[in-house]
Formats: sequence, C-alpha cells, structure tokens
Amino acid sequence: MHQPPRRDRRLSRRMQSASTRRQAARLTVAGADVVLVGYFSAKERDFMTLMASAATELAARDARVVGQIVQRRGVSDGGAHKMGLPYSSRTLLSYGKVREVAEGCEQANADAAIFVASLTERQRCALTAILGCPAVSLSDVLADD
Repeated sequence: MHQPPRRDRRLSRRMQSASTRRQAARLTVAGADVVLVGYFSAKERDFMTLMASAATELAARDARVVGQIVQRRGVSDGGAHKMGLPYSSRTLLSYGKVREVAEGCEQANADAAIFVASLTERQRCALTAILGCPAVSLSDVLADD
C-alpha cells in the first residue's frame, strides 16, 4: 500500500500570508476614517504622546482619526515578568478591549483599525475578521510611502 506523498501545507500558508501582507501594504489611508489603537505597558509613561504622534503621522497622510482606544497592561501580583507579552497571542489585546474596538469601528463607520504596535500575520487576520474592517499596524502604513 503505497500512498502518494502529501503536499506540505506550510508553504501555501506562507504564500498566503505574503499576499495578505501585500494587501495590507496596499491599504491607502488617504481620505480614510481610521480608529487608532494603542497597546502599552504600565511602564510606558508617555503613551499619550505616542498616540498623538501616531495621529499626527496619519493626519499628514490625509487620514481622519475618528477614534482612539488604548489598552494598558497593568502590573499585577507576579505579572511583572509578563509585561512585555500581549494579553492574547491571537489578538494582542484582551477580549473585552477587542469588543470595544469592534464597537468603536462600527459606530464610527471606520475604514480601518490602525494599531500602533506591530501585528503578526495571524493577529492581522484574526483582528480583521473580528473587527469587520482591515487591521494594520502603523509601521505598515508608514512603510507604504
């Protein structure tokens, strides 16, 4: 009983993620309504300055920031060593904050959700499916120029 060799599915996943990356890079923010989402640890004291500079960068590219949402990673007992890790490896944010971002995108009729933190391909795909609009990182938008 000889079975034909199985195709390696990982290659197709890599190719699919590359096309997703190109699609995210093609997102034009000029004239778009965007929700700006920040993820910061409690150690980051000037997170509002970082959010303001990100909003300024987007405004320079003719994007309208219609909402800003911040997820702060607090310090809990024994959790100080986990400060650099996201709440969820799938969505970066906590479940409640993802729902808040989705509601904010829906209410503002946003064209995209732009994250100040960099997103992995898996996070980008999961957040796009949950939010109902493209989720991209700010570095992708800035690299498009």
